[in-house]
Amino acid sequence: MKITHVEAFPVTVPLPPDRQVTLGIGRQVKRDTVVVKVTTDDGIIGWGESHHGRAHLAVATLINTTLRELVVGMDPADAVGIWAKVYKLQLGSHGMGAAAAIGLSGIDTALWDIRGKACGWPLYKLLGGASRPLVAYAGGIALGYQEPAKLVEEVAGFVAQGFRAVKLRVGDTPARDIARVQAVRAANPDLEILTDANTGYTLADARRVLPAFAEARIGWLEEPFPAHDHRSYREAKLAAPTVPLAAGENHYTRYEFHRLIEDGSITILQPDLCKTGGVTETVRIATMASAYKLPVHCHSTAGLCMTATLHVMSAIDNPGYFEADCALDNPLRDELVAPAYQILPDGTVRPNDGPGLGVEVNEDLIARYPGISGPAYV
Repeated sequence: MKITHVEAFPVTVPLPPDRQVTLGIGRQVKRDTVVVKVTTDDGIIGWGESHHGRAHLAVATLINTTLRELVVGMDPADAVGIWAKVYKLQLGSHGMGAAAAIGLSGIDTALWDIRGKACGWPLYKLLGGASRPLVAYAGGIALGYQEPAKLVEEVAGFVAQGFRAVKLRVGDTPARDIARVQAVRAANPDLEILTDANTGYTLADARRVLPAFAEARIGWLEEPFPAHDHRSYREAKLAAPTVPLAAGENHYTRYEFHRLIEDGSITILQPDLCKTGGVTETVRIATMASAYKLPVHCHSTAGLCMTATLHVMSAIDNPGYFEADCALDNPLRDELVAPAYQILPDGTVRPNDGPGLGVEVNEDLIARYPGISGPAYV
């Protein structure tokens, strides 16, 4: 079997004003992604997803003009060989860095979808896993900046659906963040509460909120700082060692995760397989983390990414929470693939059982929402 064609489709879904959530990186006005289609000479089609990287048109162009030429003609079963070739010729040297990792992620995931379809197995089984219940938390672009009473009301809706954990958006101001966290904790004494600052804090902000977050028994503080700000993560860990720090969605390949693990400041690892190098690289990262007894709580976004993430988390020995996107409006979750995933009444979720990723991709939606320029957050 040989790869005969690779095509990336940038997709944009505008959000109506009443569905726009504000968080640490701004107000979301549209949803972008890149869907990757890989075709073989046997007629098998594999699907993957590359994160938009805030530049989905550029990511799709990189795949369609450069990465495609590196992999066409290769055997789709050669996961290690294809990954190594793209790393050597594009990612490792002079190759647009993060964008190359993002583009490779979509291709790699599509290749795993092909392998599963070729042998009739779901991806989790190919990876050596089994269909296991994974605890989900209510996340995605939800639970943003709002008055505490409204936030408590939104959290109550997710608890009623069976969620045992939720993730609040912080990174607004320390005082308002503390008030929201305290309100949700007062209304939910036994709920697992996680927080995500989306890189919105200074070190001084983090030092102000962390004592209150510790008192509220927060499960983790995610991305208080940019991914490369290793010193601030170290200082924050020293300031409040009982509140775990989380990061990983903006770290690329096992080489960057190696430093996270070795530094020891960040103990909640969150690779995004649509950004960090695909299924192949996410499994490598999870294996490396397993040697340090660290759980992996994958970050995920649209439907294809979430579907693939479930398969990977069902095949590693250190899975943490599954991030369930709970946005009110997300066609990339609800319409792009069927089915993406289903939250069970006990707040858990399982991978799909069909061959490969086990989903059908809605190509009509891809055609209906072509990529448009402009920032996704303002």
